[in-house]
Parts: sequence; C-alpha cells; structure tokens
Amino acid sequence: MATQKTKKNTAAKEVIKDFASLDKKITSCTKTLNEKFTGKDKKRHIVVCGGTGCLSSDSAKIVEELNKEIKKRKLESKVTVNIVGCFGFCSQGPFVKIYPEDTLYHGVKPEDAKRIIEEDIVNGTIIEDLLYVDPTTKEKIKRQDDINFYKKQMRIALHGCGTINPEDLNESFGYDGFKALKKVLQMDKQAVIDEISKSGLRGRGGAGFPTGKKWQFALDQNSDEKYVICNGDEGDPGAFMDRSILEGNPASVIEGMMIAGYAIGAKQGYFYIRAEYPIACARIKTCIKEMEEAGLLGDNILGTDFSFHIGLRYGAGAFVCGEETALLNSIEGKRGMPRPKPPFPAVSGLWGKPTIINNVETLANVPYIIRVGAEEFAKIGTDKSKGTKVFALGGKVKNVGLVEVPMGTTLRTLIYDIGGGIQNDKKFQAIQTGGPSGGCLTIDELDVPIDYDSLVAHGSMMGSGGAIVMDEDNCMVDVAKFYMQFICDESCGKCSQCRIGTKRLLEIMTRITDGKAKLSDLDKLTELADSIAVGALCGLGQTAANPITSTLSKFRDVYVRHIMDKKCDAGVCKTLISYHIDPDKCRKCSLCSRGCPVNAISGVVGKEAYKIDQNKCIKCGSCIASCRFGAIYKE
Repeated sequence: MATQKTKKNTAAKEVIKDFASLDKKITSCTKTLNEKFTGKDKKRHIVVCGGTGCLSSDSAKIVEELNKEIKKRKLESKVTVNIVGCFGFCSQGPFVKIYPEDTLYHGVKPEDAKRIIEEDIVNGTIIEDLLYVDPTTKEKIKRQDDINFYKKQMRIALHGCGTINPEDLNESFGYDGFKALKKVLQMDKQAVIDEISKSGLRGRGGAGFPTGKKWQFALDQNSDEKYVICNGDEGDPGAFMDRSILEGNPASVIEGMMIAGYAIGAKQGYFYIRAEYPIACARIKTCIKEMEEAGLLGDNILGTDFSFHIGLRYGAGAFVCGEETALLNSIEGKRGMPRPKPPFPAVSGLWGKPTIINNVETLANVPYIIRVGAEEFAKIGTDKSKGTKVFALGGKVKNVGLVEVPMGTTLRTLIYDIGGGIQNDKKFQAIQTGGPSGGCLTIDELDVPIDYDSLVAHGSMMGSGGAIVMDEDNCMVDVAKFYMQFICDESCGKCSQCRIGTKRLLEIMTRITDGKAKLSDLDKLTELADSIAVGALCGLGQTAANPITSTLSKFRDVYVRHIMDKKCDAGVCKTLISYHIDPDKCRKCSLCSRGCPVNAISGVVGKEAYKIDQNKCIKCGSCIASCRFGAIYKE
C-alpha cells in the first residue's frame, strides 16, 4: 500500500489538557496553515493528490520525484511536498497543486516532476500543457475554483479533502478541526441532540432517517454502556464517497463520532470499514494514534469527565454488512446476517446495548453543524432534505469523480454542468441512483431536484450516493440484470424471499436477455418483486427488485423488443445480436479473420469478401475492433 512518509508529527507529542491549550493549538496551527496558503511564510508548498485513484496512477512516485529534485537543488528550506486527500475530479488526476499561487496541474506523471521544480518553482513559469483545458471554451484554467466541475459544488462533508495532509494532525487543527468538539463539551447532552435535530440532518447511508431522532432514542435508554459505530462498509458498485472522506480528512469523521458519543453518553466507538480500503484504514489508524497521544482520545478529554475510545473492525466485503444489524453481528464475531427489527440498534444494538450507527458522510457533517449552527446548515438544501450530498459520479459522463452539491440541485446540473455531459456527445439515456437498491431516471426527469423525497417519487432513491450515467449504447435490460446478479451474489440467504426470490428474478432476466422469455414473464417479474419487497427481512432484500421495476416501468418497450423481436437495439445482449460483414466495404485484407479467436471468419485475401459463420461466432467483438474500414456491423 502506498502512503506518504512524513516527518514525525509534533502534534502527537504535545498533550492538550484543557480548553485553553486547545485554543492555543488551534490558533497556532491555523496561523501556520494560512501562511502556507497565502505565502506569508515565504515558501512554496506543493500538494499532491493522495486518493486511491491518483495513487494507482503513480502519485506517490510523483512525490518521490519532486522530493528528489528539491534535494538536488538544495531547496528543502524553501519548498515542501505533501500528500493530501482526493481532489474529486478523478478522471483528470493525478493532481499537483502549488501554493500560494493556487496553480493546479492535472494529468501529472512522475517524469513531469523535474519540469515542475525547474520551470514553476525555480523560474516561476506556468507549465501550460499541464493546465486543465475547458472542453467548451478551450481556455486553459490555472485555478481549481475556476473549473466548471467545481463551481457549483459546496464542500461540507468533503471539508479539507484535497487541501490538508490527512496524516498531519496539525493541519486538522488549522482547518477547523476540534472547534466543534470544544463547543459540545460545554453543552448539555440534550442541547447537542436538539441542535442536530434542528439542522434537519438525515442519514447519508441510504435510508435518510433523521439523525437527531436516532440519537435521541439512544440517549433515552438507561444503560451502563452505549456505543457509536461509524459504518464505512461502502459496497455499492461504483461508489467511493466514504472512502474518499476517510482518506482525505479522517479527523473530521472521528470528531463527529466523539460528538455523537458525548450526546448519547457513550464511551466507546468503532469504525466498521471495508478491508479493501487499505489507505483509508491506514490513515484512520494514524489519526487515532495521534489523537490518543495528544490527549484528544482516551479518558477525561480536555479535562472534562468525557472519555471516549475508538477501535477498528474490518469488513470482509459482504455487501449485506452495510445493513446496520448485519454489521452488528459481524462486529460481534457472528455471521453477517440481518436481525429482525424491532428492537432497533438505538435500543438494543452491539452486545445488546444502545448503539447508534451512522455512516461516514453523516458523521462528517456533524462538526460543521456544530461550528456554524443548525440554522445556517438548514438554509442549505430543500424543506425536507437539508445540507449537501456527496455523489460518486461515474459511467458515461465526461467528468467522472466525486461531487458534493446542495440538496435540491437538479440532475441536469449534476450531469451536464458539473459532469460535462455525455462522453463522445452521445445521447443520454438514464442515470441510476441509489446503487443496487435504487432505480433509473430518464431524460424526462433531468430537472428533478436531488433530494430524498423527489427521487423516491420518481421511482429511484438517494442511496449512499452512487450515480451511474448511461448513454444510448447501454441496454437497460442488461443493466437491471447486472444489479440483480449483484444482489444474488450478495444475499446472505437468511430469508427465503431474498434467497430464492432474487434467484428467480435473475432467471427470468436471463431468459429475456437470451431471447427465450414470454410476455407473461413481465407479469411474473412484477409479482415476484412485490412479494420480495413485502417479505424480505432487511433493506437489501426489500429493495432488491428496484432496478428491475424501475427499468420495466420506464423502458417496457425495450423489454418487449427483447421478448417479441429477439433484438437488443443497444447491441449488448450477446444472444440477441449477430455480426455481419458488408461485402461492399470489405477490403479483403483478412485482419478480421486473423483476429477471430474461434476461426469463424473465412474469405480469400485480395480476392473474396470475408464472411462470418454465425454458428461459430461467439460475438466477442474482436472483428469490429480489428477492422479499420467500418465494414463490420452488428444487428
């Protein structure tokens, strides 16, 4: 695992014993960080994206090369290099940003490090070819905030991500860290919960349950032990919101957990996080250790009677463990299977004790609410959906990445203004929100505001924040089948409605994509979906059929064409397509034949147009990829 080797953090050596010493620390670190951003310290500061995506594209190597060039020129006292969290604009990484000028370079490679030091740091010359170019105006943009992808975003949950070093607690202190904790420790527990309730914050993990109400349930329980759990078991295909927050500013999530612990009277918290997130896990560990050494985690924090400890528990990749009661079983060492509710975890959770479970993004919002006040937070968003929402915007959109927008932002703004529109300027077909539990929204719904109730009203849901854009080349039947396959693989098997019902749904979907279904199968899909939704034990099963019912409602004609005409117009369902060679366009060059893995193409070089034997063809598409003259088509 690649992570940054930093100098020993002095924050860990300095024990913060009371409010006065915390104030002093915050003031000192804020001054240092402001001087870095503004250039008052007379230094240049280079930050490199250290999110998983950029690290996989050699950003750690970029840091290594930058430091090598700095050392070669003996610039150590004048230039610093740090890794920060995700910049969000993942399709354009790796990113390198230089303070105090705010110059942002994108698509940087390790071999660019020498140029950055020589041309920008030493000579003060902007490297034009590393600047982002607006695809519409063709203008080269120097500053991050001037790029359209960022203009309509509002970072609250992503506060600090892409700005501070997540492995340096001093930078957390300097970027609003622990101001909310100090404020809370001087408040009554009920007053803290009232503030969260007034803010209108709802759970960002998918269900959208009011956070203050959940905390109230736990506070009202009379118990000698209570627990706070941060659910970081992010399992939706294409989702990486929680991972990026944990990688970019773990201290903010820990602060949110501590505030929750204080509010309900808990002394112990747990991170439940996917083991597949090694960088996030490492940075959480580092942050917890530094906070313990600084006296911000442990007993009698800041000289008060509040004590709080945090442990880590790793998920093994089971999607169902994102469901709160299955998560509890997993932490307790049992098989990850849901429990019947009631009782709800806030009443009887971990080891039978009152437990609140909030996801990463929910907890990341809490310090902001306490800092600015519930009323200010509630001004953002809509009447019933307050604040912002983070989305992992992916699929057939030009600007793939992490996006945080105010609730009420329209899908059109998300896809076209921030996302830059559809790749290769193809026709937009649908966007799947809510992951496997969600549904699709079409071109007729582009002006639907993004909030909990509006999305549900249109047959989808907010979910944890996955947003997959599809164009005309996607088959919506195949998309629904993909999600059903995922659900079948991830079902824990505890209840027969989910274990058997989803399997039957997948069998019907397979018959449709294979051209073996009947129209009556569409009625069976609906009946089965209703039965599973009513009878399944947990949210995974209850919403399992949503992608099918959503696409069946909005793309019924596509289903009918698969069944009656045995055609997949998108050319995705292999059984329903065939490859052909246009003899008038064929150059008789044999490229297609040589690339065919099953020898299904025959002809005579230079003399006879080539043909495809449909009985041998496995529809792999290698012939289309091989042909340079557009002679091969599928229908």
